[in-house]
Amino acid sequence: MSDWVDVCDLDEVEPEDVIRFDHGDRTFAVYRAEDGTPFATDGLCTHEQVHLADGLVLDGEIECPKHNGRFDFRTGAALRSPACDALATYPARIRDGRIEIEI
Repeated sequence: MSDWVDVCDLDEVEPEDVIRFDHGDRTFAVYRAEDGTPFATDGLCTHEQVHLADGLVLDGEIECPKHNGRFDFRTGAALRSPACDALATYPARIRDGRIEIEI
């Protein structure tokens, strides 16, 4: 069973940016694409478990701050070494001016 979880006000995540969101014992990265669409992935790089929210967002990609591996935050696909394994992705939406993710 999945649930929609409230993350934050839409304005708390700028377009082409990311924030860290912790829920229970899990951590997520919540993004806004250049057009304002929200996305969500696991919050830790699949290479060495570094928080992706400290990375750089550009053109639909998140770059890990430790070894510069890259992922497509829309699909979770690993795009550049040393990242080889994809990120899990989660549905995200805007509801009443707030970002929610489905976990």
